[in-house]
Amino acid sequence: MQLIADLLTTLAALAAAGYCLVLARRLKRFNQLENGMGGAIAVLSAQVDDMTRALERAQATAAHSETQLRALTERAEKGAEKLELMLASLHDLPDEEEPRRRILRRRHRHETMEAAE
Repeated sequence: MQLIADLLTTLAALAAAGYCLVLARRLKRFNQLENGMGGAIAVLSAQVDDMTRALERAQATAAHSETQLRALTERAEKGAEKLELMLASLHDLPDEEEPRRRILRRRHRHETMEAAE
């Protein structure tokens, strides 16, 4: 009975060693940078870094555009206020204009005119 237990223990140890060897080979292939999953992870990591930088640039551009838009909006609002004041001042003008003075010019009569007969 002792011999059977030793044989089973030895077979279990050999099976565990074989399983560890298979897992070690798979892990080695998994971590290869050229064609394994490690390469894919490295590429994806580089792409994430590029996208992060692009996102930061886009956020900076959007913040700058927001600042410019806010300044232009304030300028337009001030201009609209000035226009409203100008229109309000036009309503204060009298409806009728003052009468213009008429300048009469006298025509010079020519002395050579003959009297009507």
